[in-house]
Amino acid sequence: MSSSINKKLLVAVQESRRFMVDCFTAVNVPQDHAKQMADLLVAADYRGHFSHGMNRLEMYLNDLTINSTDGAAVPKILKETPSTAWVDGCNGLGAVVGNFCMDLAIKKAKQVGVGWVCARGSNHYGIAAWYPMRAMKEGLVGMSMTNTSPLMAPTRSKEAALGTNPLCLGVPAKNDKFLLDMATTAVAVGKIEIQRRKGAPLPDGWAQDPDGKVTNDAELAFKTGCLMPLGGLEINSGYKGYGLGGLVDILSGVMSGANYSTKVRKWTHAGANTAADLGQVFIAVDPNCFAPDFEERMCDFNARLRGCTPTDPAKPVLVAGDKETINMKAVDEAGGIEYLPNQLKTCEILSERFKVKPIGFV
Repeated sequence: MSSSINKKLLVAVQESRRFMVDCFTAVNVPQDHAKQMADLLVAADYRGHFSHGMNRLEMYLNDLTINSTDGAAVPKILKETPSTAWVDGCNGLGAVVGNFCMDLAIKKAKQVGVGWVCARGSNHYGIAAWYPMRAMKEGLVGMSMTNTSPLMAPTRSKEAALGTNPLCLGVPAKNDKFLLDMATTAVAVGKIEIQRRKGAPLPDGWAQDPDGKVTNDAELAFKTGCLMPLGGLEINSGYKGYGLGGLVDILSGVMSGANYSTKVRKWTHAGANTAADLGQVFIAVDPNCFAPDFEERMCDFNARLRGCTPTDPAKPVLVAGDKETINMKAVDEAGGIEYLPNQLKTCEILSERFKVKPIGFV
């Protein structure tokens, strides 16, 4: 983020958070739940993942307005052992369900070394990294996965039968970290939406048209709703992304008793008239149960990767999580988040619709 940014378009991180809290409370979401959602969304924007931040606000609000999501719901434990738990999200907000489950997994990991929590009855939970980050703060390795509305076309298919099904691994390493957060589709659907907001074409390998052919048209890709698996075409090993998407759905949807594959309802900006019943899994592991000096060894591991000779000296080799760290530093230096004009227009409409104080600029 350069110093040439138009300051009028910068929004302070806390102002972005304030606006989202106000919007959630305007549709009768309890203050604590509103804060959890806003913290999640602003963290995505701060880290540079605009597809999963303010960009998602309207969809959540529409779901809450038509009561397809219960903003006041509190998750409940259905079954548990010392190391596992099965949780019913009770159709609550994704961050509320996810925070509850990850904190439960952390508690179990501290007691017995591993915590594995499956949730059913959840909703869109934002960036997958949000939950392992909670474990990392406690010196634990964290993982999270979720299924989503069907958006991935399995290899050789022209129909969507799996979600973007992201997975995340978060690993603490003293003053460093390894934080992998990735969709198992070539990109998250939010990336298609951002290209639409920009009026820009899609790169090859992101999405298919109705005939199953690769398309560069963001509008057509969005309407078709068929993203390609990670890897793209079969010749480029797209079947590996397809397989990973299946892995995530089995561990989150099938294992939790939630909806899975084509049983999950479609989700649009207008909201959905049925409950999502998404499945999610949250895992925390105490690395001290294994070889000693884990975090020191992780620091050495990261250093070996970053120390590789780059193909372009201007682009050093990065470790998972570095890109986000760089983006957060840039936001701090600029003094705020630069949202797309199209996004700010949406926020203007939301402020009028829900009668909340408009976003203020730096």
